[in-house]
Formats: sequence, C-alpha cells, structure tokens
Amino acid sequence: MAILGNIIKGVIKASEIIQPEFNAAKEQENVLKDLLSTALNTKFGKTYGFERMLESKTIAKDFRNVVPYHDYKKMTDKWWQHIQKGENDISWPGRPDYFALSSGTTGKSSKRIPVTDAMIKSIRKAGIQQVLALRNFDLPADFFEKEIMMLGSSTDLEEHNNALEGEISGISASNIPFWFQGYYKPGKEIAQIDDWDQRVQHIAEKAPEWDIGALSGIPSWMELMLQKVIEYHKLNHIHEIWPNLQVYTSGGVAFGPYEKSFNALLGKPITVIDTYLASEGFLAFQQRPETNAMKLVTDNGIYFEFIPFKPEYIQPDGSLVPHAPSLTISEVEKGQDYVLVISTVAGAWRYLIGDTIEFTDIERAEIKITGRTKFFLNTVGSQLSVNKLDDAVQFLEKKFDIQISEYTLCANRIEGEFYHCWYLGTDASVDPLQLSESLDEFLKDSNKNYKVARSKALEGVKVKIVSPSIFHNWSGSNKKKGGQVKMERVMGEERFKEWETFVDGQ
Repeated sequence: MAILGNIIKGVIKASEIIQPEFNAAKEQENVLKDLLSTALNTKFGKTYGFERMLESKTIAKDFRNVVPYHDYKKMTDKWWQHIQKGENDISWPGRPDYFALSSGTTGKSSKRIPVTDAMIKSIRKAGIQQVLALRNFDLPADFFEKEIMMLGSSTDLEEHNNALEGEISGISASNIPFWFQGYYKPGKEIAQIDDWDQRVQHIAEKAPEWDIGALSGIPSWMELMLQKVIEYHKLNHIHEIWPNLQVYTSGGVAFGPYEKSFNALLGKPITVIDTYLASEGFLAFQQRPETNAMKLVTDNGIYFEFIPFKPEYIQPDGSLVPHAPSLTISEVEKGQDYVLVISTVAGAWRYLIGDTIEFTDIERAEIKITGRTKFFLNTVGSQLSVNKLDDAVQFLEKKFDIQISEYTLCANRIEGEFYHCWYLGTDASVDPLQLSESLDEFLKDSNKNYKVARSKALEGVKVKIVSPSIFHNWSGSNKKKGGQVKMERVMGEERFKEWETFVDGQ
C-alpha cells in the first residue's frame, strides 16, 4: 500500500477545503501595490514616483499612464545594464544572485534577465500551487511516491560579477528544496553536465535504476531524451523501462504539434499538463483536466497587463507603440488576442515578454498562448498566429497519418511573388505537393484573412520535407542543445536564407 502517497494525496485534497474564494482582479490589485511599495526607494521607483502613486485612489491607471512599456533592450539600456555591472537598488531592492540567460527562439546572443530571491520564491510557490492542483486529476496514491525527471539546462551555473548565470530551468533546478531532492532526477551530478549529448547518455545509462512517474521539460528535447533511452536499451517504448510513468508536464511551447510523435514513444496514455514558465517568471499552469488552458498565477509577485493584439499597436520588430492601450485582468474579453505585459519581483516593469495569449475562461483567469508578437505571420495581410499554424500541422498529421515533430516557414518573395514557404520535419514519405495543397485549403477554410490574402498578393504555398534531426542540429548550432532553446516557427527573409543554407549543408 502506498502509505506516503496516500498521505501526500490527502494533504493535497485537504488544501481544496481551506482554499479561499478566487478573485483574480483583487489579487492583482494587491500584487501591484506590493510591487510598488517594495520598489519605491529604487532608482526606478524614484524616477516614476512610486511613493506618490501609492497614495492615489487609481493606482493601476496612474501606473500605466506614468510608466512606459519596456522590451528587453529598453529595460537593459536604461536600467538592467547597471544591475549587470553589480550596482544595487536599480529596479528592485538590492542586487540579484542570478541572471537567467535566454536567447529564446532567436539563437542570437543571450539576454541576461535578473532573477532575484523574491523571484526564486515566486517560482517555487507557483510550483507548489501546481502540485496542489493535482487534486483535480485522477491520479493514484502511488504516483506521489514516484520520481520526477526534470529535463532542463545544466545546473552548472557560471559566475559573473558576483552573480550566477544560466538558463531559468537550470537556476530553478539548482534551487530545488532539500525535501524534494530524493524525488528529483537525473540528480545533481548528471544535471551539472554541460554537454547535452553527454548528459542524455548518462540518463540513458542510469534509466533502469529510476522509477519515473512524471516528466517535465520542453517537448522537443524531451522526445530526444526518450528516444535515446529507448534506443540504448533496445525498447519498443519508454513504458518498458518506466512502467509507472503517468504524467508529463510540458512547457515552453505548445504541446499540440508534438503530440503525435511524443505519444509514439509511449506504451500507454499519460496525463499531459501544460505550464508557462518563462525566463521572467512562472506565469501560468493547467489547473483542470477538462481543458488544456492554463490558469494565470495572479497572487504571486507578477502583475499582468493585456494589450489588444491589433496591427496599429505593434511595430514591425514586434515591440509596442508607446500609446498602445493596456487592460487589467478585470477589463479583458474572452477570445481576443492580447499581447502580454508583466511587472515582476525581479524588477521587470511593464515588460513585453513577447507572447500573445487569449482568455478561454475569464472567471478562472485561464488562458492559452496563441503565438509570439515577432512570429505573427502578417505579410500581405494573411494574419496567421502560431496557434493557427500549429493547427494546420496537426491537420496534416491526421490527414496523411504522419508525424511532423518540427516545422518553420517564411513569407518569402520568389521571382517577385509572395509564397508561404514551409519546411516540415518528418521521416514519412509523402508528396510535398499534396501537403502544399492541403495546407493551403485548410488555412483558407479556417482563416478568412488568409483566404483574402490568397486572392490577392499571396501566390501560394510551397512545402519541403526534411529530417527532424536537421531542426535539432539547427538549434544546437545556434545555441546549446536542450534547456529553453526552441525552434523559430516563423522566420524573416534574412533568417530564412540562413536556414536554407544550413539545410543545404546537412
């Protein structure tokens, strides 16, 4: 009998009884006040009059009228560069012990995002909230006695100006509480291995010693790890070595495009739970099994604002125009795309995180990620979000009974005419022309703007098929394998030329 598991499950279940009534708007009001009061004596707080703002009866209104939007460049040029040099009390009291290195999907030089002690606590608290939400999922008691494989970046952090640097997954793993160490795999020693291939090799060798009940990590790299374990032990599927695997906590990108190829590695269905952990904080997690939407964490050191995702508010580089109107969580509407802006306990203020979201349930504050401001494909008016592109890829998988684990595309000019040029990562043998025609028809049927664009300046769709390994090699060539690095879904023309040159060289 799973005695410990029953105890843990009982505690999780009991938390439902003592849980206060949820009021996202009130929680967000309190978070904003706490952020302003904590940072009022910083250089940022003094510059924008936080003390005076706190005396106002319209704090949220004054905050958005006085403090400008910031992207990474603007925040760094004016504020964070001083923190990176070791100065104190710039945009948050004191000086952070960590910097999260993030190049996102660009593969270019890393951003260095402050991670304060308050942010470490915020991430940990959100993780506990997610664990407590497992009461809503039908999991057996013995699940809570199994080990958890957390596949992130290396925990071997580098020191720079008296602070430690690494990707947020590595920083989080290096701060795992002592009571969780026994459950955490691959363990400290393997997690510190910097080389991705070596780390995965060690995981494969040690795999029979572990009783893994849950996985956590970015889908593309998780798939590669599972494939390595299966290959190394000559298995048919991962459940032959980890029979008690029941949960996968996905994050970083939408799981949908990976669902078919991921499930092919399993021996039986498992529960997939989506999370939204960015370098800037733990923003949301899936709370209920009946939806794949995620609940915003509204009481935990992050204040959210939402800018309607309209062309007049977005500049060509994906940043916001200064006058773009922001809404609080009490003002949003269901089904509308919004650009997400956050202010945090790490000293990010009205910070453009780069994602677009929509609310699926306002009362529960549940959202889904619809894309990236930079990756919104709007050349010649097609107005395609990454969410819609993902849908199209899943449609192809179903129609042609194939697995497409990665993709990228560009609105490319060929002999003066615009085409949507797709690269699909699959080992299947299928006619690219048929894929092109099916993609085109699906997008016409599902997106009226795309249909109009096809009747005007958008000439058509072109598809090329390449091995999924080329996508992994591309990510590895731009940045270290594993961790937070993700594939660009939509590329600009110059970046696409680099991609095509890379593909030709493989």
